[in-house]
Amino acid sequence: MLSSARIAYFSMEIGLESRMPTYAGGLGVLAGDTIRSAADAGLPMVAVSLLPRKGYCRQILDETGWQTEAPIDWTVSNHLTELPQRVRVAIEGRDVAIRAWRYEVRGEGGHVINVLFLDTDLPENTQSDRRLSYYLYGGDAAYRLAQEAVLGIGGVRMLRALGGTGLLRYHMNEGHASLLVVELLYELTQRLGVPSATREHIESVRPLCVFTTHTPVPAGHDQFPLDLVHRVLGQHDVFCQLEEEFCHDERLNMTYLALAHSHYVNGVAKRHREVSQQMFGAQYPVDSITNGVHLATWASSAMQALFDRRIPGWRQDNASMRYAMGFAIDEVREAHREAKAALIRYVNERTGVKMEEGVLTLGSARRATQYKRTDLIFSDLERLRRIAQNAGTLQLVLSGKAHPHDNGGKEMIQRVFRARDLLQGSGVRVAYLEDYDMEVAKLLTAGSDVWLNTPQPPLEASGTSGMKAAINGVPSLSVLDGWWLEGCIEGITGWRIGDSPHADATTHVQALYDKLEHVIMPLYYKDNRNFVAVMRAAIAMNGSFFNTERMVNQYVTKAYFK
Repeated sequence: MLSSARIAYFSMEIGLESRMPTYAGGLGVLAGDTIRSAADAGLPMVAVSLLPRKGYCRQILDETGWQTEAPIDWTVSNHLTELPQRVRVAIEGRDVAIRAWRYEVRGEGGHVINVLFLDTDLPENTQSDRRLSYYLYGGDAAYRLAQEAVLGIGGVRMLRALGGTGLLRYHMNEGHASLLVVELLYELTQRLGVPSATREHIESVRPLCVFTTHTPVPAGHDQFPLDLVHRVLGQHDVFCQLEEEFCHDERLNMTYLALAHSHYVNGVAKRHREVSQQMFGAQYPVDSITNGVHLATWASSAMQALFDRRIPGWRQDNASMRYAMGFAIDEVREAHREAKAALIRYVNERTGVKMEEGVLTLGSARRATQYKRTDLIFSDLERLRRIAQNAGTLQLVLSGKAHPHDNGGKEMIQRVFRARDLLQGSGVRVAYLEDYDMEVAKLLTAGSDVWLNTPQPPLEASGTSGMKAAINGVPSLSVLDGWWLEGCIEGITGWRIGDSPHADATTHVQALYDKLEHVIMPLYYKDNRNFVAVMRAAIAMNGSFFNTERMVNQYVTKAYFK
């Protein structure tokens, strides 16, 4: 089945459909977009992920905004095709059986990429082993390490069982799959008939591996104490032989395992490359390939109709979106009006906030964790009230889930709810959409007027929501971090918050309010044609570059076939 595949793309999560909860957030959605563009390009790729039968979590918000979680119920067989092959991986001394379910991603030219979801929920496994494919990023450290063994070791074995013997590259999208390095070394020793692996064997495996890091925070990288590793992986021959090579500071650090054994390593924006290089050290050269989005997936139906009419072939040639600079102001405004009307209807039905189409609407959605600073705009409610009085009414639509164990993120959502209540009657309307997913993301990134992004620099590795907004003519108002350092042309494609990526929170708050009151709101309400000109430039200048077609082409030339 996989005899023609040359690239194996490994990711713990892959977002393909909202009804398939196989993703938690941006990492998984990026993976899905990557695979779509690879299919469009006809790349000989296969993708490997974990099957989370209970998903990441279904978010439930009470009247105060406090988040609780519930499992997501979905019928796997309604979306995926079970394959008959079985492989086994030793976990805590038990042989855990693994099967794969297939999903086909078909590109614009008809090329198909198989996505394999690995599943341990089989009757021959113990109940605890069956649960390994229940929750995405769930459980304790032992659960997480066992899942990563299924993905990395089990994934390579499943590729072999399906005929994937001609693979040239193994692309690790984050460090979760880096145990595949151990399996590749084990295969090599078996093939050579030698009793142990050596540094020379590592040098033979390194050219096979590609690693993309997304996390600019050391604490965000999976690492496990050696006693736990020995317990979960047992006496795996290659790991025991090369323990010093694989471990960093007496721990198995999955990021450093991938870093040290990949021929090509990249960050996901130019600034993120600099941060990663400082964090990892000069011995691990890091390049950059800035993220993108799959344009045909994220453009609203109204925008797609406009593009089809004015730029035939844009789906196969994303760079041609630069011709959007020739669009008439009125046709951009009308296409956006349709998307905004759909968002306002959805918000009013879900929240009862009673938003209006004619009011400037800011959208903001991301994982609810403290460094994302979703609540930054509510730092001075009295100032927000004065802005509404002086510059016009304002609407904010926000969304995003906190990790089930992230109480700080949950408290941040509560602060948004408190601000919403305190702002009632002030001319500032606030709605928080529960249970953010890909469908809500499509509505929100297409229907907002301005995309708000306020992370704490330099912790935004890249960010892709603003790219989704841009292709829909929604300019960003963002802190200078991640992709926006590359995408912001002030007053042309959007607006920056602060003049430096090193500004502090107080400076960002003041700059945010000033830019809203004195630049964006007057432009929207009093000079709307020039506001729409910024929308048009966001499509042409940001949409034509920040896409996964360009991104995948860079992986091809820099990493896959170099």
